[in-house]
Amino acid sequence: MSSTDKNFPDERMNHGMRGVTILGSTGSIGVNTLDVLARHPGRYRVLALTANTHVDRLFEQCRQFSPQKAVMLDPRAAAQLKEKIHKAGLAVEVLAGGEGLNTVATHPRAHIVVAAIVGAAGLLPTLAAVRAGKRVLLANKEPLVMSGRVFIEEARVSGAELLPVDSEHNAIFQCMPAGYRTGATPAGVRRIFLTCSGGPFRTVPPEALASVTPEQACAHPNWVMGRKISVDSATLMNKGLELIEACWLFGVTPDQVEIVIHPQSVIHSLVEYADGSVLAQLGNPDMRTPIAHALAWPERIESGVKSLNLFEIARLDFESPDLDRFPCLRLAYAAARAGGTMPAILNAANEVAVQAFLDQRIGFTDISRVIEHTLSSLPASQDAELGAVLSDDARARETAGRFIAGRESRVVQGVT
Repeated sequence: MSSTDKNFPDERMNHGMRGVTILGSTGSIGVNTLDVLARHPGRYRVLALTANTHVDRLFEQCRQFSPQKAVMLDPRAAAQLKEKIHKAGLAVEVLAGGEGLNTVATHPRAHIVVAAIVGAAGLLPTLAAVRAGKRVLLANKEPLVMSGRVFIEEARVSGAELLPVDSEHNAIFQCMPAGYRTGATPAGVRRIFLTCSGGPFRTVPPEALASVTPEQACAHPNWVMGRKISVDSATLMNKGLELIEACWLFGVTPDQVEIVIHPQSVIHSLVEYADGSVLAQLGNPDMRTPIAHALAWPERIESGVKSLNLFEIARLDFESPDLDRFPCLRLAYAAARAGGTMPAILNAANEVAVQAFLDQRIGFTDISRVIEHTLSSLPASQDAELGAVLSDDARARETAGRFIAGRESRVVQGVT
């Protein structure tokens, strides 16, 4: 028996072990989740791992953790992985596409599903896991942003546990009353303070933002993240999406959520109660803390995160966000208040705009312009059912794409 087999034996060897599926295992959340799981070999077994196109990275994870199944969203990548798995003699079944994601998200032995696929692509497999009654660790905020009502209602019906992994939402959850279940309106809560670092451009002169490069936008001062979420953090759209997610997770209105810039990223969020008490969750900026908390809740397990040294930190600073510097946050508040499918439209336009920025087709400050144009061009449906959400998501992507193409055309005409 290999060392990996010893660490992650078949379920028949230990009925107390919990099977874990990771949707998006090659990203930063997936990698950190595997790090935590490896620290508890007698408690968890990696059942399935999934990725989009990172064949080599997923193959190495298969060699280390011996999952029963591996899924590549891209069919050509799945064929490449299958060949590598076969040559290595690994007993891993390779699946492909959205159907493969749904299969591992609903597998009877998957007690825990980590939803870490970036963007709208994670919506359907995450919803499948919720409908199957799993413990779903939400690291992907887009499903709740796009269709929060659907997810909360489906969780109530199936008995699924929705546990947040985003550091801020996990902090809020830890500060909620004992026995609190996500989706319910918490008793006695007055306000939620959602913290953010302010990203890499918190003190950059506003006139310099137009010339920001993708490399600069992806250089987050405190967190190591993927490129898309790093750009969202630089524009503060990430905090806007988290605002919408918080409203659904914790049963509050947008006006009960206050964004607070906290550059040290030590206080991950706070909850204010009716009696004036304010509870905060502190810790080093390391995603393994919220991951370990959600995996073992209501217990606590070792995460590998070093102890917080308050004497090294010495001070904690707080600022109000500048909505002129960060117009994406203003747009997110507007979408949250509008409700219906407007958050889905916001999210779709942002995804298209961020990708165009990363591809160097538009500038950094154009991201908010694309989003604002899309929001003002499309009336939101108040029907928040899944069909309406997906329809408006598609319309928003098309509208944002046309606007970007029009700007490119005007630039070319101006040059010539």
